[in-house]
Amino acid sequence: MTAPGSRAAALEVLRTGPLATVQDQGRVGLAHLGVPRAGALDGPAAALGNRLVGNPPEAAVLEVTFGGLAVRAHAGRWVAVTGASGPVRIAGRPCAGGRAEFLPAGEVLEVGPPAVGLRSYVAVAGGIEVPPVLGSRSTDTLAWVGPPALTPGAVLPLGDPTGPPAAHEVPRPPPSAGVLRLHPGPRLDWFSSGALDLLCSSPYTVGIDSNRVGLRLEGHRLRRRRPGELPSEGMVSGAVQVPPNGRPVIFLADHPPTGGYPVIAVVERADLWQCAQLRPGQTVRFTRAPAVRRPRAAGLAATP
Repeated sequence: MTAPGSRAAALEVLRTGPLATVQDQGRVGLAHLGVPRAGALDGPAAALGNRLVGNPPEAAVLEVTFGGLAVRAHAGRWVAVTGASGPVRIAGRPCAGGRAEFLPAGEVLEVGPPAVGLRSYVAVAGGIEVPPVLGSRSTDTLAWVGPPALTPGAVLPLGDPTGPPAAHEVPRPPPSAGVLRLHPGPRLDWFSSGALDLLCSSPYTVGIDSNRVGLRLEGHRLRRRRPGELPSEGMVSGAVQVPPNGRPVIFLADHPPTGGYPVIAVVERADLWQCAQLRPGQTVRFTRAPAVRRPRAAGLAATP
């Protein structure tokens, strides 16, 4: 971040709301060093914002949890707000989401609390160019690797625009309830018979203590058939881990690289964006993902 008072191409943060962070595509390939991936929770919404303002997919954006953000432009730039659907204003003028809008120098962009969804994404032409840490500009809220959460008075440097703004795209609406496809997990045998069927047939509710680390669910408790401790092992985003209280937790972008509770299932990666937009109290349902058919090895005869 640049020092307050700089008038280079930058955004000055005036307000942040509950939580606003810088995010890109995350830190890939560092889990063996104990570094979470981080990155935008709603990847498709962040990618849409970058397309709209002419950025490459890897450009950093702002992730805004439940609105409340206000930033002033030190230089005029195209901006786009995607993800959660709520009021957006430039210089006090209402603007539409899902399209590029020009933010003149000296004017303020405001992102209000959304009516639907939880996280909004602000893309700016040139991208947010805070210094990268371990190859990414993303804020990890578990270990606080990367830039700190935004605070009033921070000044965010911007890169040079690389392309013209794109035409309007109809954004995917945030879900009013989640329907997540599941693959069987590596520790399914630790649970009682029919536990995965119970998980897929019972509605769950998003817990109030959910965050970027995990979506904590309230509902039917899943029972183990194997007692005892499980040695800590590697985790992936979307892993459905079950702690001793029997209530499932879906690991999200800031999850720890390892965990010691059994994983009953893994959420289909293409469905994880929904977890970014589900609010506490909303309903989550699970369904089994179709089995993946593996190609036959070359030279083997087909089984009759």
